[in-house]
Amino acid sequence: MTIDLKSWESYRVEPGKRIRLKQIPAGATDFCGDKATARATVKKYRKQIDELVSVLAMEERRSLLVVLQGVDASGKDGAVRRIFTGVNPQHCRVISFKEPNREERAHDYLWRIYRSAPAKGELRVFNRSQYEDVLVPRAHGKMSAKEMHIRLRQIAEMERSWTESGIAIRKFFLHISRKEQGSRFQKRLNDPEKHWKVQESDFADRKLWPKFQQAYEAVLSRTSTDYAPWYAVPADHKWYRDVVIAGAVLGTLRAMRPRRPMPRLDSKLYQL
Repeated sequence: MTIDLKSWESYRVEPGKRIRLKQIPAGATDFCGDKATARATVKKYRKQIDELVSVLAMEERRSLLVVLQGVDASGKDGAVRRIFTGVNPQHCRVISFKEPNREERAHDYLWRIYRSAPAKGELRVFNRSQYEDVLVPRAHGKMSAKEMHIRLRQIAEMERSWTESGIAIRKFFLHISRKEQGSRFQKRLNDPEKHWKVQESDFADRKLWPKFQQAYEAVLSRTSTDYAPWYAVPADHKWYRDVVIAGAVLGTLRAMRPRRPMPRLDSKLYQL
């Protein structure tokens, strides 16, 4: 089965479109209903991603930022492991944004984000992102709608500035159902090797599910742009989540068309 890379573009959130997450099936497998095919496709995509990122590094003029965002247990860590393992670590870096530490809290909320911008020639992955400092306080009732809209405007302006400086940005919202989240929490509780991943705050946030969904809807609706689009990725099936993200990343790299630098030496003059 051959999957057209353009298939994944159907999950791109149209700029200015108002999103309703309840209308997007979290368990969809529209373009690849076969787990074995999906896994094989991800492996093929990963190899091509590595090859193109290597050329991007040689070119050393532009970079690619991949943002992974979603509720607890939506699969951000798994997506990083499945999609980017095997990409040359000299050219790929993953940054996980947790609760701000003391130094970060002493600065503007975007300070730590600016410090983490990808270098030229690099693929950088944000595991959580600049949107954490909007989603969490808004869902917890600690940020007004006006304050949220101001921050989303500021983030969109930052992303525009970055893209104008040569950073391609692709953002992925890992869309899982509440039922699937509960199932994953239970599996973690039952697995001694994963029990440590479950925190009391996970269950507290789960009680705020409607609030988080509303916050995500605002983020997706207001900050999906032509230059930094969001993809609402059905993520109840991990294997489908991976093939969608990997395909969209590969499609972006192909569209960037990285080129190897011109030779600096005349090979005829330097024969050994």
